[in-house]
Amino acid sequence: MQIEILHIDACPNWVEAGRRVEAALVGMGRGDDAVSYRLLTTSAEAAKVPFAGSPTILVDGADAFPAERTADLACRVYRTDTGFAGVPSDAQIREALRRHR
Repeated sequence: MQIEILHIDACPNWVEAGRRVEAALVGMGRGDDAVSYRLLTTSAEAAKVPFAGSPTILVDGADAFPAERTADLACRVYRTDTGFAGVPSDAQIREALRRHR
């Protein structure tokens, strides 16, 4: 499983997203799966990938939380059980990784 987190400088939520993804992988016995990070600095870069705001979590090249793509260098908002947040919940991340196994 290839996991990549697309992010922008102006939105720090990518750090927490990475931490949660890595913890979920360890919990699934897949701690050897690497998480890579790609900093997007221009709208042109964002337009070339399945970016839906920062952070976008890709699993095998597909958005783990499908949403409308954007070339805007903007933060992303996720709907969670406790309301809107800058990152998916731990449970949402585990479920998304299970679906892509």
